[in-house]
Amino acid sequence: MSRGRNHPKINIVQPDPVYQSVALGKFINYILLDGKKSVAQKIVYTALEQIGKKTNLDPMEVFDTAIKNASPVLEVKGKRIGGANYQIPFEVPRARRQTLAMKWMIASARGKQGKPMSEFLAEEITDAYHNTGAAMKKKDDMHRMADANKAFAHFAKFTG
Repeated sequence: MSRGRNHPKINIVQPDPVYQSVALGKFINYILLDGKKSVAQKIVYTALEQIGKKTNLDPMEVFDTAIKNASPVLEVKGKRIGGANYQIPFEVPRARRQTLAMKWMIASARGKQGKPMSEFLAEEITDAYHNTGAAMKKKDDMHRMADANKAFAHFAKFTG
């Protein structure tokens, strides 16, 4: 176990070249497969274009709102206390909220087949914007689990 001397290096993500958004740069990096960043950028920018055409709104506002809507506030972590395992609800740190929301949207878009990835991504972002879709279901499930286990929240003080 670490004694606090070695801190992990924090990777500073560059903003994307078109919208100059750090969040969108992170999103592109999560979509990235096999180091093909230009392909990932093309997928994301095409999806944002489609969102702009469908909703007649600024695609970056839709994207930011979708990330905010899909971000979980609570999650459960398993802790072993006195020989029993408990699912203890914890508040999710801000950076992890954004990461989980992005990864859930990408995973649900990747899980579908039949159309280009950009179309599925555009659908998932607009669904999250309207508080529907697979990412929102994951968030609701996580909150439901945390709510069901709130009786064990007092065990959180025993963790370091």
